Amino acid sequence: MCLRPTTCVDQPPVLHPHVSALFALALLTVPVPAIGQTQPSAPSSPATTPPEGEEPILPDEQFNARLPQVGEEGAKAASDDAALPSIDAYVDQQMPQAPAAAELPPASEPAADTALARPLPPLDSVTVPAQVAEEAAPDEKLPQVRYAFRVEGFGKTGLEDKFRESSALADGDGRADTAAMVQARAEEDKALAVRLLYSEGYYDATALASLDQPAGGEGPLTAVISVTTGKRYNLGAIVIQAGPTVPPGLIRDSLPLKTGDPIVAADVEGAEANVALKLPENGYAFAKIGERDILLDPATATGDYTLPVDTGPRGRFRGITTSGKQAFDAAHIKVISRFREGEIYDSRKVDDLRKALVATGLFSSVGVDPVRTGDAAPESTEYVDLHVEQEAGPPRTLAGELGYGTGQGFRAEGTWTHRNLFPPEGAVIAQIIAGTQEQGLSGTFRRSNAGKRDRTFQAAAAINHQNYDAYEAFTLGLSATRSRASTPIFQKRWTYSYGVEILASNETTLNETTGDSKRLTYFIGALPTQLGYDRSDDLLNPTSGFRANLRVSPEASLQGNLSPYVRATFDLSGYYPVGDSIVIAARTRIGTISGVSRDEVAPSRRVYAGGGGSVRGYGYQELGPKDADADPIGGRSVNEFAVEGRYRFGNYGVVAFVDAGQVYESTIPKFSDIRYGVGVGGRFYTNFGPFRADIAMPINRQPGESKFALYIGIGQSF
Repeated sequence: MCLRPTTCVDQPPVLHPHVSALFALALLTVPVPAIGQTQPSAPSSPATTPPEGEEPILPDEQFNARLPQVGEEGAKAASDDAALPSIDAYVDQQMPQAPAAAELPPASEPAADTALARPLPPLDSVTVPAQVAEEAAPDEKLPQVRYAFRVEGFGKTGLEDKFRESSALADGDGRADTAAMVQARAEEDKALAVRLLYSEGYYDATALASLDQPAGGEGPLTAVISVTTGKRYNLGAIVIQAGPTVPPGLIRDSLPLKTGDPIVAADVEGAEANVALKLPENGYAFAKIGERDILLDPATATGDYTLPVDTGPRGRFRGITTSGKQAFDAAHIKVISRFREGEIYDSRKVDDLRKALVATGLFSSVGVDPVRTGDAAPESTEYVDLHVEQEAGPPRTLAGELGYGTGQGFRAEGTWTHRNLFPPEGAVIAQIIAGTQEQGLSGTFRRSNAGKRDRTFQAAAAINHQNYDAYEAFTLGLSATRSRASTPIFQKRWTYSYGVEILASNETTLNETTGDSKRLTYFIGALPTQLGYDRSDDLLNPTSGFRANLRVSPEASLQGNLSPYVRATFDLSGYYPVGDSIVIAARTRIGTISGVSRDEVAPSRRVYAGGGGSVRGYGYQELGPKDADADPIGGRSVNEFAVEGRYRFGNYGVVAFVDAGQVYESTIPKFSDIRYGVGVGGRFYTNFGPFRADIAMPINRQPGESKFALYIGIGQSF
């Protein structure tokens, strides 16, 4: 603030009242000469002499009037060059003085409270009034907010269905606790819509979320997701930043992207995954895919794609090392592997080794990883070792199986296995069978991967008792087999087995001359051989493909005279899918015994039909020639046919089937007098195979045959 108009602007600023008061107070602190004292001269200045025609802001009379009045003592003090009193003293003088406080009487001691001085009563004498808590009424539940849901703008992108599958608004089923919750869902869906569009190459896409309230505030809210797709970007130039490969162009050929294709995130990621897969399959065990770069050009709606790839050295297989809690050593792992030292590294063979190790059943966990050695190999390659990290699991297992079949009764089987009692993979198996018509005990030694991958050697001894309508047999058997068979992990295309079998069996047989039964002891030697070819897609639940199996067993029976013969069976089954849920399955079987008459063959080695896995609707071994008591006596040839329609829904399924077949006394099946059975079944699908229950009845049932038959087991019937 200025004190003279000459130093101020045309419109002086307006000060806050407190600022003005402080400024006036500051004026009071300026020293003023005493009355009668001459002031020292000072040069004139525009601040002291106002220009002509202008009045001073504060006239001298008013200024002097506001100065403190000075009396005679003040004049004398002024003449003695005494300074004015301080501003604090002046202010104190100006403030009104409070009246002097009256003299208070002296304080007196408060009277003692006798109640406070008394001791507290004992706790057990204190009584508290009983208070009954009233249950508060539950809060009234606020009514839910209802809303409708609408999506706009996806057009022909084909993304609206995918959007609705993941939509938070759609998941809410039109109900929410509050309108704010509806708004939050709409915002989440807005971000979802943009992500989906970006993933399909619509990089200019935008989305808006809004809530529409009907007029008057009545009726449900309407959540609207409005989408603007913008242009769709296509791939421009495709550049691979990598060194040379063998074969040339391996990376580009493995990257299924073309200039002009839409930039679809799933396609790009899938193409890069294919590169990451193909490089290790062609020797590049340590290849690394870098971070892609896509440079978008809004003017042309294209994106130039660049992918850096570090191939690393091309490698060759060399050795195997192992560590951890070991089930067997590196030498046996080498037996299981399918590669030879010096071969070009192939990740598929590494995966195959890992699966084969899992298939042994000896590990709780196992890992196989390539190790870079830095050792040079031929043709500018480098040797790669494989390191197997083992964690051996419990080697002992208990297993059980329970089944029922009409004519065969209940059958329970229990197995104890030590899979690695004689390393490597030398298993000992004890088996017991307890059934209404079969009992048995056996012990088996099995060496898996015996000297070569997938080769199994097995030796067994068994004692068995079977009591069926066709025969009763007490059998002691010894066998040895070498085989290549499928497993739940490795379903092999070609399988085979061959071996030797020696049996001593005491059995009942029918004397056709007298019609009486008699017991005979048979000594049997056999060389069973089997060859299988499997093109089905699953071992326990096939839905497509076919299977063929041929079994031939040259045998000799010693019961008085030596009687050589050949038992042979051929099985063929096929599976044809009709849509995603229906499978048509069919099978046929032809069997024969040639070289001897039926009576020279032990009853337990003859041909029978009927029951589960054969012709359903009939009891076990019920078809074929019968004796005077209508008991089956077996034959020398058989033919069987079956057709199933399998329908699956989720983990459940139903089956309708027709089976047919017959057993003949002749060596060659006659294909006459075919017997039929029809039925239905249910399936419950588990991760280890379907649980099966079938019920069937015979067509044109004969006296003594079952009215119906029930079969329960694991896996499809064929």
